Amino acid sequence: MPKTSPPIAKKTRIQSQNQQLILDAALDAFSTLGFRGTTVDQIAARCGLSKPNLLYYFRRKEDIYRAVLERTLVAWLAPLQILDIEADPISELERYIAAKLEMTFANPAASRLFANEILHGAPHISDFLNGPLRQLVNDKTRIIQSWVAQGRIAPVDPLHLLFAIWAVTQHYADFGTQVDALSPRPLTLDQTKSAVLNILLRGLKVSDKQ
Repeated sequence: MPKTSPPIAKKTRIQSQNQQLILDAALDAFSTLGFRGTTVDQIAARCGLSKPNLLYYFRRKEDIYRAVLERTLVAWLAPLQILDIEADPISELERYIAAKLEMTFANPAASRLFANEILHGAPHISDFLNGPLRQLVNDKTRIIQSWVAQGRIAPVDPLHLLFAIWAVTQHYADFGTQVDALSPRPLTLDQTKSAVLNILLRGLKVSDKQ
C-alpha cells in the first residue's frame, strides 16, 4: 500500500493542474468566441493538450462551459457571502465593492463570459440563478434592510443597491472597449476604486443633521 500512494498523489496533482489549464483556456475561448463559436479542438489547442486528453477530464463542451461559469460564480460570490450584519455597514459595503472591482480588473474575461450567458437567457445557469443565488441575495438584502431600519445607513432599496454595485463594477470589464476609448488615459484599479466608492457610498452615509 505505501508503494502505491506516491503515484496516486502525483496523478491527483497533475489532474488538478490540467483541469485548471483547460478551464483557463476555455474561459479565453468562450469569452471571445461565445459558447457556440468555441469548439473542443480550439480549447485543446489553447491549453496544449490533445483532444482525447481533454475529454478525459470533461466529456462535453457544455461540461467545460458550466465548469468555467461555476468557478467564476464561486469567486464572485465569496465577498458577498461574508457580508457581516454586525460590522460597520459602510466598511462592509466598501470591502465588497472593492473586491468586485479587483476581480473585474484581474479577470475581465470572466465578467464578459457571465454577461454573455445572461444576455442569452442564462440557459446553462438558470437553475443556479433561481435557486442558490436567489437565496443568497435574499439573505444579504435582509442584512442591508436591517441596517436601514437601525438608522445605520440612509434609506435605500437593498436589491437595487446590489444591482447598482454589480452594474458599475462589472461595467469596466463588460464594456472595456468603450471605457478605454472614452478614458483620456488608462484607468488604474486604485483610481477606479476611489471614484466608484465615492459615487456608490456617499449617498448611503447618514447625515449628522438628521
